[in-house]
Amino acid sequence: MNKTAVQPVSTTERSSLIRLSLGRGVLAIGWALAFAAVGDILGVVAVALLVAYPLIDAVSSLIDYQEMPDGPERRVTALNGCLSAVVAVALGVAGTVGGVGTVLGVFGAWAVVSGAAQLVVGLRRRGPVFGKQWPTLISGGLSFLVGLTYLAQAAGDSPSLHVLSVYATGGGVFFLAQAALLAWKSRQSAGMN
Repeated sequence: MNKTAVQPVSTTERSSLIRLSLGRGVLAIGWALAFAAVGDILGVVAVALLVAYPLIDAVSSLIDYQEMPDGPERRVTALNGCLSAVVAVALGVAGTVGGVGTVLGVFGAWAVVSGAAQLVVGLRRRGPVFGKQWPTLISGGLSFLVGLTYLAQAAGDSPSLHVLSVYATGGGVFFLAQAALLAWKSRQSAGMN
């Protein structure tokens, strides 16, 4: 295939990824602000927000899945989206019949697995079209490590959900940084043509 035939697909895919990263960043920060206002009390609003957070990830994964070509990265994205949908249900149940420790444990397990998936996708997207993917790689690695911390806290004496707002804020900042880097890369590529 010649380079000209491949470039429009890459440009479209990059533009879609910029919009998706920007949207995810804004939603994550908005979620963090809303959840911080609710506090550690597992009321109806808190449980609804807990369910909404992985649903945002599931929908984002579906959008990303539709834009990418078939291959291992696409399968990892599909798996991550399905996992996020299952976690939304699990968080709803944990928030309703469990307690703070159970919710933190479910969230921690999800952060470990989704962080690992994000690392895989970021590693596969490294290259001339999508850049180095440093925000995605750092975010995935931190998600993995923070998830392990949440699992330990969930088993401890005084688990707290306050940490989830910090987690979402950090994720939102990394998504915004990824969108900015992709936009910069896109402008750089456009200037070379």
